[in-house]
Amino acid sequence: MHTTNYFQTLILVSDDCKRDGPTPPERAGSIAALQFELLQGAPHAMSSDDLLWRVEVARNPDLSDTDENRQAYFSKGRACLRTSPLVKSYGWGIHSDGEGRVALVGGGSPEYLALVADGDVKKVPGIRSSRKK
Repeated sequence: MHTTNYFQTLILVSDDCKRDGPTPPERAGSIAALQFELLQGAPHAMSSDDLLWRVEVARNPDLSDTDENRQAYFSKGRACLRTSPLVKSYGWGIHSDGEGRVALVGGGSPEYLALVADGDVKKVPGIRSSRKK
Protein backbone atom coordinates (compact mmCIF):
# COMPACT_ATOMS: atom_id res chain seq x y z
CA MET A 1 0.00 0.00 0.00
CA HIS A 2 1.32 3.45 -0.93
CA THR A 3 1.40 6.40 1.47
CA THR A 4 1.56 10.18 1.23
CA ASN A 5 2.59 10.66 4.85
CA TYR A 6 5.56 12.79 5.88
CA PHE A 7 7.12 12.92 9.33
CA GLN A 8 8.62 15.96 11.07
CA THR A 9 8.29 17.90 7.81
CA LEU A 10 7.02 21.30 6.72
CA ILE A 11 5.55 21.59 3.24
CA LEU A 12 6.40 25.15 2.29
CA VAL A 13 4.02 27.55 0.59
CA SER A 14 4.62 27.30 -3.16
CA ASP A 15 7.00 30.00 -4.30
CA ASP A 16 4.59 31.17 -7.00
CA CYS A 17 1.56 31.47 -4.68
CA LYS A 18 -0.18 34.74 -5.48
CA ARG A 19 -1.59 35.33 -1.96
CA ASP A 20 0.15 37.73 0.41
CA GLY A 21 -0.76 35.55 3.37
CA PRO A 22 -2.87 32.56 4.30
CA THR A 23 -6.43 32.83 3.04
CA PRO A 24 -9.36 30.46 3.59
CA PRO A 25 -10.72 28.98 0.34
CA GLU A 26 -13.83 30.71 -0.96
CA ARG A 27 -15.60 27.93 -2.88
CA ALA A 28 -17.50 25.55 -0.58
CA GLY A 29 -17.13 21.88 -1.47
CA SER A 30 -13.86 22.34 -3.35
CA ILE A 31 -10.85 20.19 -2.50
CA ALA A 32 -9.21 23.23 -0.93
CA ALA A 33 -12.27 24.03 1.19
CA LEU A 34 -12.68 20.43 2.37
CA GLN A 35 -8.99 20.13 3.28
CA PHE A 36 -9.13 23.50 5.05
CA GLU A 37 -12.23 22.56 7.08
CA LEU A 38 -10.76 19.24 8.18
CA LEU A 39 -7.35 20.65 9.09
CA GLN A 40 -8.54 23.90 10.64
CA GLY A 41 -10.93 22.06 12.91
CA ALA A 42 -8.48 19.42 14.11
CA PRO A 43 -4.76 20.28 13.81
CA HIS A 44 -2.41 17.30 14.11
CA ALA A 45 -5.40 14.95 14.46
CA MET A 46 -4.97 12.96 11.23
CA SER A 47 -2.30 11.87 8.80
CA SER A 48 -2.00 13.04 5.21
CA ASP A 49 -3.44 9.70 4.08
CA ASP A 50 -6.41 10.17 6.44
CA LEU A 51 -7.02 13.67 5.09
CA LEU A 52 -6.85 12.66 1.43
CA TRP A 53 -9.15 9.70 2.04
CA ARG A 54 -11.74 11.78 3.92
CA VAL A 55 -11.77 14.35 1.11
CA GLU A 56 -12.15 11.60 -1.51
CA VAL A 57 -15.11 10.09 0.36
CA ALA A 58 -16.71 13.53 0.83
CA ARG A 59 -16.43 14.33 -2.89
CA ASN A 60 -17.59 10.94 -4.14
CA PRO A 61 -21.03 10.02 -2.73
CA ASP A 62 -20.88 6.56 -4.36
CA LEU A 63 -17.74 5.66 -2.38
CA SER A 64 -18.33 4.13 1.04
CA ASP A 65 -15.80 4.70 3.82
CA THR A 66 -14.57 1.13 4.31
CA ASP A 67 -11.10 -0.29 4.94
CA GLU A 68 -11.39 -2.26 1.70
CA ASN A 69 -12.10 0.88 -0.35
CA ARG A 70 -9.36 2.81 1.40
CA GLN A 71 -6.84 0.06 0.66
CA ALA A 72 -7.93 0.02 -2.98
CA TYR A 73 -7.58 3.83 -3.14
CA PHE A 74 -4.01 3.70 -1.80
CA SER A 75 -3.07 0.60 -3.81
CA LYS A 76 -1.57 2.98 -6.35
CA GLY A 77 0.47 6.10 -5.71
CA ARG A 78 -1.41 9.30 -4.88
CA ALA A 79 -0.25 12.91 -5.05
CA CYS A 80 0.95 14.10 -1.66
CA LEU A 81 -0.03 17.35 0.05
CA ARG A 82 2.77 19.19 -1.78
CA THR A 83 0.16 19.48 -4.55
CA SER A 84 -2.60 20.73 -2.23
CA PRO A 85 -4.33 23.89 -3.44
CA LEU A 86 -3.87 25.21 0.10
CA VAL A 87 -0.09 25.20 -0.48
CA LYS A 88 -0.20 26.21 -4.14
CA SER A 89 -2.88 28.90 -4.14
CA TYR A 90 -3.97 29.90 -0.64
CA GLY A 91 -0.74 30.65 1.24
CA TRP A 92 -0.72 27.79 3.76
CA GLY A 93 2.13 25.53 4.80
CA ILE A 94 1.39 22.04 6.08
CA HIS A 95 3.32 20.64 9.03
CA SER A 96 3.61 16.91 9.69
CA ASP A 97 4.61 16.07 13.26
CA GLY A 98 6.76 13.14 14.36
CA GLU A 99 3.77 10.80 14.14
CA GLY A 100 2.83 11.96 10.63
CA ARG A 101 -0.22 13.96 11.70
CA VAL A 102 -0.79 17.17 9.74
CA ALA A 103 -1.75 20.75 10.59
CA LEU A 104 -2.12 23.99 8.67
CA VAL A 105 0.42 26.72 9.32
CA GLY A 106 -0.18 30.16 7.89
CA GLY A 107 2.62 31.20 5.55
CA GLY A 108 4.63 34.02 7.12
CA SER A 109 3.16 33.47 10.60
CA PRO A 110 5.47 33.26 13.64
CA GLU A 111 4.78 29.51 13.84
CA TYR A 112 5.64 29.04 10.15
CA LEU A 113 8.86 31.06 10.48
CA ALA A 114 9.85 29.07 13.59
CA LEU A 115 9.34 25.79 11.72
CA VAL A 116 11.36 27.11 8.76
CA ALA A 117 14.20 27.99 11.15
CA ASP A 118 14.03 24.67 13.04
CA GLY A 119 16.88 22.43 11.89
CA ASP A 120 15.05 19.32 13.11
CA VAL A 121 12.15 19.91 10.72
CA LYS A 122 12.65 18.81 7.13
CA LYS A 123 11.43 21.34 4.55
CA VAL A 124 9.95 20.36 1.19
CA PRO A 125 8.68 22.88 -1.35
CA GLY A 126 5.06 23.04 -2.35
CA ILE A 127 4.56 22.25 -6.03
CA ARG A 128 4.42 25.32 -8.25
CA SER A 129 1.17 26.21 -9.97
CA SER A 130 2.96 27.02 -13.19
CA ARG A 131 6.18 26.01 -14.89
CA LYS A 132 9.18 28.30 -14.73
CA LYS A 133 9.96 30.01 -17.97
